[in-house]
Amino acid sequence: MGQVKNNDSFLGKAEKLKPVLKHRMLRPVGVVSFERKKADSGADEMICSGTRPIQELPHQVLGKGQKLVLDFGDHQVGYVSFTIDARGSHFDAPAYIRLKFAERPSELFDRMEDCESWISKSWIQEEFLHIDVMPQKISLPRRYAFRYLQAEVIDTSSKYGIVIDGVSVDAVSAVDMADIQLLDSGDMLLDRIDRVGAKTLMDCMQSVFEDGPKRDRRLWLGDLRLQALANYETFKNYDMVKRCLYLFAGSTFSDGRIAACLFLEPEIAADDSYLMDYALLFGAILWEYYQETGDAETLRELYPRVIQQIDLCMELFVENDLVKEQKEPLCLLDWTVELDRQAGTQGVLIYSMGYGVKLAGEMGDGETARRLVVSMERLRQTARESFWEEEKGAFVSGSSRQVSWATQVWMVLADVPGREESWKLLLHMAETGSELPMITPYMYHYYVEALLHCGMKDEAVNVIRNYWGGMVNEGADTFWELYNPANPDESPYGSVMLNSFCHAWSCTPSYLLRKL
Repeated sequence: MGQVKNNDSFLGKAEKLKPVLKHRMLRPVGVVSFERKKADSGADEMICSGTRPIQELPHQVLGKGQKLVLDFGDHQVGYVSFTIDARGSHFDAPAYIRLKFAERPSELFDRMEDCESWISKSWIQEEFLHIDVMPQKISLPRRYAFRYLQAEVIDTSSKYGIVIDGVSVDAVSAVDMADIQLLDSGDMLLDRIDRVGAKTLMDCMQSVFEDGPKRDRRLWLGDLRLQALANYETFKNYDMVKRCLYLFAGSTFSDGRIAACLFLEPEIAADDSYLMDYALLFGAILWEYYQETGDAETLRELYPRVIQQIDLCMELFVENDLVKEQKEPLCLLDWTVELDRQAGTQGVLIYSMGYGVKLAGEMGDGETARRLVVSMERLRQTARESFWEEEKGAFVSGSSRQVSWATQVWMVLADVPGREESWKLLLHMAETGSELPMITPYMYHYYVEALLHCGMKDEAVNVIRNYWGGMVNEGADTFWELYNPANPDESPYGSVMLNSFCHAWSCTPSYLLRKL
């Protein structure tokens, strides 16, 4: 991918905007029990089989092989501490315990040894502790994302058992739910969706907009765009958006391309991954930030980065006004391995050029604005000629002529078909379906945007109700990285154990419901 090139001035500005995190000390609300049962669909279902008051915790003595599950009442991100003591004869061997942190109940039943994944199993939130001295206060140094905490005694000795008490979490975030006005629409499901969306965003707002507090814990550019939109309608933390913009602009590849994500520790570092759609959306983020804040200095400093992303994409990945087919995915679009991304990538390029035109106009750069307008129309015309297939009544992508939701959505957002044609296309797709369903809230967000772009407000609300509401009805406290209603345990990683169940790109109902 090439060497990373840092802009120390930009990174310095970002560092000055680093937030001071808010802390809330919270305790579990109860001791719970779950059972795994088969639902009518054949899928596993977690049933709460009992809840006991947290006041009983000091009286529960655990021996070898016994366990308890604590419920914190809602999703938390933070640092856990507790006390442990022995009951019985003097402890004559260390206590050996396992702690398991779970964002949803099914994780309590998952076993790490059963996980087969192409990403590291080290993201699974389990800890094994030997305790030699009791009583003792244990403060775990690692940050966790969870609602449930399971403590299991692997071994003690036959002479004593252990008591766990004083459990708490120092929950951290850059913002607080008390600072926002939640939706009060009179529709209980939509109001619940809004609350879960805002909680998702809050738990992902740490030193930056993280993509997920359980797994990755990085700053991803595509997630940032959606988090920023939701943030403008809720917490209004403009400094965090500005910080993230300068971080991306301050750490690019040597040719100027913006990386897809940044590592945060031990210092800011660009990942070696590049996604064209993410880099292009930098312009949308900058424009929307400027519209919210009127921050002309940031616009002036970062505007060249936006035009550079467009020009580099045209130079490297476009030939005869058509995005080249790639052996490796050039864009994310959706987390579907089989997805052909050529047409969707062309749509993202056109869509992002539109933001480039707006920015150029605001900067008084008429020459660039005119150049982009001409390129946009050529790219649109080529897309119509190359991707529209009358027989299927849809846009196709790649040499396989694949029909997907991702392709249709980005063609609509790029205004490749006219408004009436776009409306008919989305209705046709809703009736006939697609070779590949959408599976991420990221793609569903842009689907809702496409519906609203065509004036289809009722259809947009129904998508929010059915898709994000589907997660709520399955018990979500925060929205998930991936949700396929037909297969709730789907995972792009080989195991659902590696999925994130509090994920940044799923928070946008809190934006969409306020913009309807």
